[in-house]
Amino acid sequence: MKCVLLTTAYLPPVAYFTKLMAYDQVFIEQYDHYQKQSYRNRCVIAGPGGPLTLTVPIIKPEGGKCYMKDIRISDHGNWCHLHWNALVSAYNQTPFFTYYQDDLHPFYETRYTFLLDFNEALCHRLCELIEIAPQMSRTICYREAGGTPGVDDLRGRIHPKLDCRQADSRFTPVPYYQVFQDRLGFLPNLSIVDLLFNMGRESLLVLQKCIV
Repeated sequence: MKCVLLTTAYLPPVAYFTKLMAYDQVFIEQYDHYQKQSYRNRCVIAGPGGPLTLTVPIIKPEGGKCYMKDIRISDHGNWCHLHWNALVSAYNQTPFFTYYQDDLHPFYETRYTFLLDFNEALCHRLCELIEIAPQMSRTICYREAGGTPGVDDLRGRIHPKLDCRQADSRFTPVPYYQVFQDRLGFLPNLSIVDLLFNMGRESLLVLQKCIV
């Protein structure tokens, strides 16, 4: 059985979803410490002017480091409204935005207390839309890097600051249609919603081609 260890992620990038397909069992780490500028609470989409980062504001418990499972979502700045408007602005001209918008909009109208719960619910819905059914579960304790034989630890490999082609030898970005491609060129490893809104059910085929 092939197993992988991943961090939680908000609207994860394409590379993240290839792991959900390629492994028999996926463990989502909930006892790691929150790290700034990671996919844990941010995603990157294709805006009209180029890559656009959307960040979910969080509340950390007082007193030093804290587990991811304890990170709460802040209501600061009316972020749900801003994120949804950004998605509409970026993707309302794509072939499949109208088809999928009613599946995703409710996540921006429902208040979630914890980031991990929000990410998990959103990820499961995206899996349903892409028509994959990964076996996912949360860790029950922190796993040291390399400390679990037979489990590929990719917690630090899928990160906004890393070149996905260099950090992960088992992932190759495969170009697909993007609505702003004539202006921006192809932008690899964006949020999975970029693939879904542009390619619809063919998203599954693109993901399969990305797996080395």
